[in-house]
Amino acid sequence: MSSEEHRDSVRNRIDFQSASIVALVTYVIALLAWVAIIGRWLPMPRGEMDMSMQISDPGVPEAMALSNGVTGVGLYLLMWGVMMVAMMYPSSVPLFRLYSTTLAGLTTAGKTARVGAFIGTYALVWTLTGVVPLALNQLASVATLTNAHGGLLMGGTLLLLSGYQLSPYKYRCLRYCRSPLGFLMSHHQPGVRGAVRMSWQFSLFCVGCCWALFAFMVIVGSMNIIWMALIAVTLSLERTVAWGEQLARVVGILAGIAGMTLLVIAML
Repeated sequence: MSSEEHRDSVRNRIDFQSASIVALVTYVIALLAWVAIIGRWLPMPRGEMDMSMQISDPGVPEAMALSNGVTGVGLYLLMWGVMMVAMMYPSSVPLFRLYSTTLAGLTTAGKTARVGAFIGTYALVWTLTGVVPLALNQLASVATLTNAHGGLLMGGTLLLLSGYQLSPYKYRCLRYCRSPLGFLMSHHQPGVRGAVRMSWQFSLFCVGCCWALFAFMVIVGSMNIIWMALIAVTLSLERTVAWGEQLARVVGILAGIAGMTLLVIAML
């Protein structure tokens, strides 16, 4: 083996090890996020709440946050960001790993800065989506609507989820999420700023793919651990397995049937 071939072999091993470390770190961060959520380690704003209500009930975390002003909103966004890391990071490991392999030849510090910027921007974008449920609750209390018109609200949300799951825009975004290599080849930009821009672009596709599932999660309770886990598994399978697109269609069909059933029952 020539010295040049030997260097290439060593470089390939280093790149593989680097990608594996990125994957391991990502999984560890996601695991810690799940532990923090399940263990209720995250600070939550204190607010007046009906004794019959729990933090996992629909609209309750948002109502408590809004009742505490800027501090409450900040703590809610922290909680939402940790939730998004827990739910979205595991299925994003292929992208993070592939991106790290494009950084061959850089110093360890250079790779760390770019990968950190890439992963951090992804978390930031998903954290900012937490503004949406807060804004919706500011306009109309989900907790009040659920108590008064739970069947109509749930049925309508399921129909919204169904319509989006079966729409062409869902699959345009889903194909980017399912093909991280294709995304990196068509959107690659150099440097730390390039990492931020790429991650921002990918995050928007990712939000476009999953927003309806998270809208449903807000209606059933944004701190409901069971629904969080089910939605996390669903979106992970949609993005990673060979039959992910078929699963997305099945979810859309089932959501439509459930939504129509709930609406009919609510109107009887």
